[in-house]
Amino acid sequence: MKLIKFADDTTLIGLISNNDESAYRREVDRLVSWCSGNNLELNAQKTVEMIVDFRKSTVSPLPPSVMDSPITSVASFRFLGTTITQDLKWEPTISSLIKKAQQRMYFLQQLRKAKLPAQMLVQFYTAIIESILTSSITSSITVWFAGATVRDKQRLQRIVRSA
Repeated sequence: MKLIKFADDTTLIGLISNNDESAYRREVDRLVSWCSGNNLELNAQKTVEMIVDFRKSTVSPLPPSVMDSPITSVASFRFLGTTITQDLKWEPTISSLIKKAQQRMYFLQQLRKAKLPAQMLVQFYTAIIESILTSSITSSITVWFAGATVRDKQRLQRIVRSA
């Protein structure tokens, strides 16, 4: 009998200094070795690498490989409900939250048409719409709000005002 365990959302962060990737590559090898030693199997097809590099001239390193399969390099990925991009812009995360909030606004409008008391409408808004925009679990607002553009903050405020 062979026991295999799976772990989701394992993240490895490495710093490449002076174009020396050796420490980063060692960490990848250590992760692969640790997983193997703990009966965890990495799925190379689901493993991605994203490089954040703000230097003017950049040389993309060759992607590491896991289990003899090269890792795909991506420009963005979703991590615990937040979209992280190579340029560390938060527009994709904010757009996703606005879309979710707008979808729920329909129900608020239907409740208003049904002439529910204002107190119940406020409770619905707080529980269903505001919670999407402010919940630290789903949106990581404490991480991205300070880095949001004025335009993105205005888009969020528009949702609140219209509700």
